Amino acid sequence: MESAASWSAPTAEGPVDATVALPGSKSMTNRALILAALATGPTVIKRPLRSRDTLLMAEALRTLGTPVSEGGEDWHVLPGDLHGPARVDVGLAGTVMRFLPPVAALADGEVSFDGDPRARERPMRPLLTALRALGVEIDDGGRGGLPFTVRARGAVTGGMVTIDASGSSQLLSGLLLAAPRFDKGIEVRHEGSKVPSAPHIAMTVGMLRAAGATVEAGDNTWRVAPGRIKGGESPIEPDLSNAAPFVAAALVTGGRVTVRDWPAETTQPGDGLRELVPALGGTVSYDHNGFTVQGGGVIHGIDVDLGDVNELTCVIAALAAIADGPSRLTGIAHMRGHETDRLAALVAEINALGGDARELEDGLEIRPRPLRGGVFHTYHDHRMVMAGATLGLAVPGIEVENVATVGKTMPEFTELWTGMLAGA
Repeated sequence: MESAASWSAPTAEGPVDATVALPGSKSMTNRALILAALATGPTVIKRPLRSRDTLLMAEALRTLGTPVSEGGEDWHVLPGDLHGPARVDVGLAGTVMRFLPPVAALADGEVSFDGDPRARERPMRPLLTALRALGVEIDDGGRGGLPFTVRARGAVTGGMVTIDASGSSQLLSGLLLAAPRFDKGIEVRHEGSKVPSAPHIAMTVGMLRAAGATVEAGDNTWRVAPGRIKGGESPIEPDLSNAAPFVAAALVTGGRVTVRDWPAETTQPGDGLRELVPALGGTVSYDHNGFTVQGGGVIHGIDVDLGDVNELTCVIAALAAIADGPSRLTGIAHMRGHETDRLAALVAEINALGGDARELEDGLEIRPRPLRGGVFHTYHDHRMVMAGATLGLAVPGIEVENVATVGKTMPEFTELWTGMLAGA
């Protein structure tokens, strides 16, 4: 468990002017690890993210018999026979708890899963139900979530299955990533309200195809044919969702921030900042140096559906609390089931600093008010750390509680943050 030490969020003394190099994408790294473990040959994952979530995934694969070794900045993965008995610690990582069970079903032997206390509350039942429909034996004591044990027999027949993935796109991605190794592949039909975070589904489909899988994507239906997954090189892009607080710093201070190595084309949800920044009052440009944001001196309130880019919500909510008018952030009801109930957490912490935020059925309404310093609680949620840091730029005296929890996806966050403020 992380240290509960607090961090005095630095207040900007003037416009920032910085270039930031971000570590790799957590979402891409953990998908690449899964595909590498199921491949027919070795894989080199280029510049992966090393954070709590990805280290948990790497260790889980080692536990199942897949070596993951260091090679300078890269990871080398040598696929082999998956086996139990094994115990997997998912921590609080949605990608580990949802991507690994379909892989574990391909192992020979029992594989047990558990994680942090909050992980036991995160949506899992639709995935476990779908796996059972595919013939996988799972013992969860009727909980529909962690802890549970997959009693694997070395193969999964596959075929058609229905799932309600409205609680998390990861429920769907978990099935798709392992499907090429199922005897019949898979046809997944989603039944329920809209699947959140469509870019993450596109990322899963794109990475499967890049690894040689045959994937058809239609309206709420996905088909993956049985076949080989190839090894080789798997490059990892910078994490664009983790760019959000740095981009926000340009808006809050009226300064300039360039994020290096921003891909020209990407499936990452964080690329939505290209459209969000102008709506918030900044300007954007893109060239060989990267993606540059220039703040306009005033942050505008916005009315926006963040369903496809929900990872940006915590930082956008922080900006809304210091904007020039009210904001409505919608399409994010499913965030109540993330690392914490992010809607309740944001309302509690913004209001504790003197703000005016309230929950909607599917989002938040935030009316800016003068804010004061105080403790900003993070609820073991890395995105809440980033929200607290963003507010601290404009509000002196904010203490971000349990800052180490940001290590879930970005251990070097505070170092990069202070470096940015120093103009590094």
